Amino acid sequence: MPDTIPVDSIDAAILDLFAAEPRIGVLEASRRLKLARGTVQARLDKMAARGIVTGWGPDVDTTALGFPVTAFVTLEIAQSGHNEIGRRLADIPEVLEVHTITGSGDLLCRVVARSNADLQRVIDQVVGTEGIGRTSTVIALATQVPHRVLPLVATAARDSDR
Repeated sequence: MPDTIPVDSIDAAILDLFAAEPRIGVLEASRRLKLARGTVQARLDKMAARGIVTGWGPDVDTTALGFPVTAFVTLEIAQSGHNEIGRRLADIPEVLEVHTITGSGDLLCRVVARSNADLQRVIDQVVGTEGIGRTSTVIALATQVPHRVLPLVATAARDSDR
Protein backbone atom coordinates (compact mmCIF):
# COMPACT_ATOMS: atom_id res chain seq x y z
CA MET A 1 0.00 0.00 0.00
CA PRO A 2 1.23 3.54 -0.65
CA ASP A 3 2.52 5.70 2.22
CA THR A 4 -0.40 8.10 1.88
CA ILE A 5 -3.95 6.84 1.83
CA PRO A 6 -5.68 8.11 -1.33
CA VAL A 7 -9.19 8.28 0.11
CA ASP A 8 -10.99 7.30 3.28
CA SER A 9 -14.65 6.55 3.90
CA ILE A 10 -15.52 10.26 4.29
CA ASP A 11 -13.87 11.08 0.94
CA ALA A 12 -15.69 8.13 -0.63
CA ALA A 13 -19.04 9.38 0.69
CA ILE A 14 -18.33 12.86 -0.70
CA LEU A 15 -17.35 11.44 -4.11
CA ASP A 16 -20.35 9.14 -4.17
CA LEU A 17 -22.75 12.00 -3.45
CA PHE A 18 -21.22 14.33 -6.03
CA ALA A 19 -21.17 11.55 -8.65
CA ALA A 20 -24.87 10.90 -8.04
CA GLU A 21 -25.78 14.60 -7.91
CA PRO A 22 -23.02 16.71 -9.49
CA ARG A 23 -24.94 19.97 -9.08
CA ILE A 24 -25.67 19.52 -5.39
CA GLY A 25 -23.28 22.18 -4.07
CA VAL A 26 -20.95 22.01 -1.11
CA LEU A 27 -23.42 23.43 1.40
CA GLU A 28 -26.15 20.88 0.61
CA ALA A 29 -23.56 18.08 0.50
CA SER A 30 -22.31 19.04 3.95
CA ARG A 31 -25.88 19.04 5.28
CA ARG A 32 -26.65 15.59 3.85
CA LEU A 33 -23.37 14.07 4.94
CA LYS A 34 -23.57 15.71 8.37
CA LEU A 35 -20.13 17.28 7.92
CA ALA A 36 -18.96 20.87 8.23
CA ARG A 37 -19.08 22.82 4.97
CA GLY A 38 -15.37 23.58 5.35
CA THR A 39 -14.59 19.88 5.74
CA VAL A 40 -16.37 18.98 2.49
CA GLN A 41 -14.72 21.86 0.61
CA ALA A 42 -11.25 21.11 2.01
CA ARG A 43 -11.51 17.42 1.14
CA LEU A 44 -12.73 18.19 -2.41
CA ASP A 45 -9.86 20.67 -2.85
CA LYS A 46 -7.35 18.16 -1.50
CA MET A 47 -8.59 15.39 -3.80
CA ALA A 48 -8.46 17.77 -6.77
CA ALA A 49 -4.91 18.89 -5.88
CA ARG A 50 -3.81 15.24 -5.62
CA GLY A 51 -5.32 14.44 -9.02
CA ILE A 52 -8.02 12.12 -7.66
CA VAL A 53 -10.83 14.41 -8.81
CA THR A 54 -10.04 15.38 -12.39
CA GLY A 55 -13.09 17.35 -13.43
CA TRP A 56 -16.59 18.57 -12.74
CA GLY A 57 -17.96 18.65 -16.26
CA PRO A 58 -21.16 16.93 -17.30
CA ASP A 59 -21.07 13.33 -18.47
CA VAL A 60 -22.14 13.22 -22.12
CA ASP A 61 -23.88 10.23 -23.71
CA THR A 62 -22.39 9.84 -27.18
CA THR A 63 -25.43 7.91 -28.40
CA ALA A 64 -27.80 10.72 -27.39
CA LEU A 65 -25.39 13.14 -29.07
CA GLY A 66 -25.88 11.29 -32.37
CA PHE A 67 -22.89 8.91 -32.30
CA PRO A 68 -24.39 5.47 -31.49
CA VAL A 69 -21.54 3.37 -32.93
CA THR A 70 -18.56 2.69 -30.65
CA ALA A 71 -15.47 0.88 -31.90
CA PHE A 72 -12.04 0.00 -30.59
CA VAL A 73 -9.18 0.40 -33.04
CA THR A 74 -5.80 -1.20 -32.41
CA LEU A 75 -2.99 0.60 -34.20
CA GLU A 76 0.46 -0.60 -35.16
CA ILE A 77 2.83 2.38 -35.45
CA ALA A 78 6.46 3.32 -35.91
CA GLN A 79 7.90 2.62 -32.44
CA SER A 80 9.21 6.12 -31.80
CA GLY A 81 6.04 8.09 -32.48
CA HIS A 82 3.55 7.34 -29.69
CA ASN A 83 3.25 10.88 -28.36
CA GLU A 84 3.19 12.64 -31.73
CA ILE A 85 0.64 10.21 -33.16
CA GLY A 86 -1.46 10.65 -30.02
CA ARG A 87 -1.44 14.42 -30.56
CA ARG A 88 -2.51 13.97 -34.19
CA LEU A 89 -5.29 11.56 -33.26
CA ALA A 90 -6.57 14.09 -30.71
CA ASP A 91 -7.42 16.33 -33.67
CA ILE A 92 -10.10 13.84 -34.78
CA PRO A 93 -13.23 14.64 -32.71
CA GLU A 94 -14.58 11.07 -32.89
CA VAL A 95 -11.43 9.70 -31.23
CA LEU A 96 -12.42 9.66 -27.55
CA GLU A 97 -9.40 7.93 -26.02
CA VAL A 98 -5.95 6.71 -27.08
CA HIS A 99 -3.84 4.42 -24.90
CA THR A 100 -0.35 3.02 -25.42
CA ILE A 101 -0.69 -0.74 -24.95
CA THR A 102 1.26 -3.96 -24.77
CA GLY A 103 0.48 -6.94 -26.97
CA SER A 104 -0.03 -7.20 -30.69
CA GLY A 105 -0.63 -3.48 -31.21
CA ASP A 106 0.93 -0.24 -30.04
CA LEU A 107 -2.06 2.04 -29.44
CA LEU A 108 -5.70 1.36 -28.61
CA CYS A 109 -8.30 3.96 -29.56
CA ARG A 110 -11.94 4.22 -28.57
CA VAL A 111 -13.84 5.95 -31.36
CA VAL A 112 -17.47 6.78 -32.04
CA ALA A 113 -19.39 7.33 -35.26
CA ARG A 114 -22.87 8.23 -36.49
CA SER A 115 -23.27 4.89 -38.34
CA ASN A 116 -21.20 1.97 -39.63
CA ALA A 117 -20.67 3.88 -42.87
CA ASP A 118 -19.52 6.91 -40.87
CA LEU A 119 -17.20 4.63 -38.90
CA GLN A 120 -15.40 3.91 -42.17
CA ARG A 121 -14.80 7.68 -42.57
CA VAL A 122 -13.43 7.89 -39.01
CA ILE A 123 -11.16 4.88 -39.55
CA ASP A 124 -9.94 6.40 -42.83
CA GLN A 125 -8.99 9.55 -40.90
CA VAL A 126 -7.20 7.49 -38.27
CA VAL A 127 -5.34 5.41 -40.87
CA GLY A 128 -4.45 8.60 -42.75
CA THR A 129 -2.51 9.81 -39.72
CA GLU A 130 1.20 9.81 -40.49
CA GLY A 131 3.09 7.05 -38.71
CA ILE A 132 0.24 4.54 -38.53
CA GLY A 133 0.77 1.21 -40.26
CA ARG A 134 -1.85 -1.47 -39.73
CA THR A 135 -5.10 -1.26 -37.84
CA SER A 136 -7.62 -3.71 -36.48
CA THR A 137 -11.13 -2.59 -35.56
CA VAL A 138 -13.84 -4.18 -33.43
CA ILE A 139 -17.31 -2.71 -33.10
CA ALA A 140 -18.94 -2.70 -29.67
CA LEU A 141 -22.41 -4.23 -29.84
CA ALA A 142 -23.53 -3.35 -26.30
CA THR A 143 -22.06 -1.89 -23.13
CA GLN A 144 -22.19 -4.40 -20.29
CA VAL A 145 -20.29 -2.27 -17.75
CA PRO A 146 -20.03 1.45 -18.52
CA HIS A 147 -16.98 3.48 -17.49
CA ARG A 148 -17.06 3.68 -13.72
CA VAL A 149 -14.75 4.43 -10.82
CA LEU A 150 -16.98 4.55 -7.72
CA PRO A 151 -16.58 0.83 -6.91
CA LEU A 152 -12.81 1.42 -6.98
CA VAL A 153 -13.20 4.46 -4.70
CA ALA A 154 -15.17 2.31 -2.24
CA THR A 155 -12.45 -0.37 -2.30
CA ALA A 156 -9.72 2.22 -1.69
CA ALA A 157 -11.71 3.70 1.19
CA ARG A 158 -12.27 0.26 2.76
CA ASP A 159 -8.55 -0.46 2.47
CA SER A 160 -7.67 2.84 4.17
CA ASP A 161 -10.17 2.30 7.00
CA ARG A 162 -8.52 -0.99 8.00
